[in-house]
Amino acid sequence: MTMTIAQVRLPEGLIQEVDKLVHKGLYINKSDVIRDALRKLILEKQIGSIPNTGDSVKEIREIRKKLSKGFTLKELDEINTLGK
Repeated sequence: MTMTIAQVRLPEGLIQEVDKLVHKGLYINKSDVIRDALRKLILEKQIGSIPNTGDSVKEIREIRKKLSKGFTLKELDEINTLGK
C-alpha cells in the first residue's frame, strides 16, 4: 500500500485527545488515530447509500476492505458518488 503524506493543522485540544488515545494504547501513533477517524467518517457517510441487493453485509465488508487500504483515484470517485 502506498501512503501519501498530508499535512494538517489541528487545534491543540484535538491533538491532546489524539495523544490520550495513543497513550492509552488504543493506537500505535497519531497517524493511526487520524486514519481511523477518516475511515469512520467515510463509512458513516455511506450509511443509507448502499443499494439493498440482498447482501448488505457483503457490500459493507467490501467498503471496509477498500477503506483499510490505499485508494486509486477511480476508487475515491466511486466512493464519493455512492450516495448521489
